Amino acid sequence: HCVCGPLGPLAHIGATQYILSNSHVLAGDVVNGGNGTTSHIGDDIIQPGLIETNCSPAGSNIVADLSSLSTIYPPGSTPNVDCAIAQVRPGMVSTDGAILEVGTLSANTLGASVGLAVKKSGRTTGLTRSTISGINASVNVGYSDECAGGSFTKSYTGQILISNKGSRFQNSGDSGSLLVEDVSTNPRAVGLCYAGSSSIAVANPIGDVLSHLGAQMVGQ
Repeated sequence: HCVCGPLGPLAHIGATQYILSNSHVLAGDVVNGGNGTTSHIGDDIIQPGLIETNCSPAGSNIVADLSSLSTIYPPGSTPNVDCAIAQVRPGMVSTDGAILEVGTLSANTLGASVGLAVKKSGRTTGLTRSTISGINASVNVGYSDECAGGSFTKSYTGQILISNKGSRFQNSGDSGSLLVEDVSTNPRAVGLCYAGSSSIAVANPIGDVLSHLGAQMVGQ
């Protein structure tokens, strides 16, 4: 299942650290279809992703092991978040949770508000800045059940909307980016990006993500 996204934030449950990303990035293969397998707890999580290495794992390192499965499939019967975690392998990821071009984070989080200046560092568009244009939004998001597989739609409520004119803030491949306040030092997490269009990006409120996982942000 050749999917990739940014190796972004870390979360912790007790003393154990995890990569935090989207369910559809870390555990998106949810049917036993064309490739004869589905995502399983313990699956290797590699960096760089297969898309960056012409789908050859020889060019990647195993950095974590999948620790949670899909929150988005089947439609309508799963939590109101698109998130998953993978337990970090010792020595493979910086333990301070720093994100490329963002740096270390605050251990505290921040609720979204309209007009809040935000930024994210993503696999496709890199470091970008924008503002929150809406909160408490209801959205329908289209997914595939495996690479080149069947389609399904998941509905969400209470979501964060971010201005994304011309897909300059977020584009395909940026899923799993952490949305943070636009400050220079130890920004607080606001949301987890997971979907969008050429005008709007969408993020789960970070509080909902962490509550579902029983986790906290790795930060200062």
